[in-house]
Amino acid sequence: MSDKLLNGIIVKAFGGFYFVQVGNQVYNCSLRGRLKKAEAGVLVGDKVLMQALGNGEGVVEEILPRQNQLLRPKAANIEQAVLVIAVRDPSPDWMLLDRLLVLVGYAGIEPVVCFNKEDLFTDLSRFPFDIYKEAGFRVVFTGIHNNKGKEELQNILKNKISIMAGPSGVGKTSILNMIQDGLALTTGEISNKLGRGKHTTRHVQLLPLACGGWVADSPGFSRLDLPQDMTKELLASYYPEIRQVLGKCRFDGCSHYKEPDCAVKKLVATGKFNKERYERYIMLLEELLEREERY
Repeated sequence: MSDKLLNGIIVKAFGGFYFVQVGNQVYNCSLRGRLKKAEAGVLVGDKVLMQALGNGEGVVEEILPRQNQLLRPKAANIEQAVLVIAVRDPSPDWMLLDRLLVLVGYAGIEPVVCFNKEDLFTDLSRFPFDIYKEAGFRVVFTGIHNNKGKEELQNILKNKISIMAGPSGVGKTSILNMIQDGLALTTGEISNKLGRGKHTTRHVQLLPLACGGWVADSPGFSRLDLPQDMTKELLASYYPEIRQVLGKCRFDGCSHYKEPDCAVKKLVATGKFNKERYERYIMLLEELLEREERY
């Protein structure tokens, strides 16, 4: 046992145990009693001070201040989120993608939109990826059968702490196996009955990358709620299309919904803001307005 506290990062957590990486060694740690009562809990990605007890075990003594945190998937200190959507099998869930973009923006995390299974789509000119590219998001295409996007994604992940997020079955784990030989993570198949993926990743886990940095695979999901303190003004700020005309509407505090002389609606009318993505913005806005009425 050493009295010296070591700096580490939590790479995995389940069953009340926390696996802390310090240099090239991973310690199986418990929490000091007072940390068990911490309101925000302890998350994968947390930077910590720990005490080594010997035999690869230790105690987490302190959680260092967080740069940010995600509530779903649960993780902390993430610099970049790779949001994975399949071009088919399962079909793209555009609403979920837009929610994810809002949530990572809210957390102050840089998004990358990854369209996977590119090799299953015969004519990408008919696939509406340009909606997000023209909005200013970084977009990458991947396909595990032809290693499409492998080098580009490796460069995107290099020397950063990233997380892969998206619905079940879109191929997040397969992408990780593609970009780094030797991971051999378990993947799942698509459920024929439900048309969506089966869960194979059960816990968020940070994986070290040969190119430098860390990446977390995360469990899939089909539903995400907006943060409780999200306002209509905040929601609009996470849309690059809306930000470009902020302050140009007739009314201050315009929600870009039913107000006249709205600069955002003019963008939609001229095709500079995709109509379907705008309609999904309205759906999220209505969700917030209904929540305000309830409370």
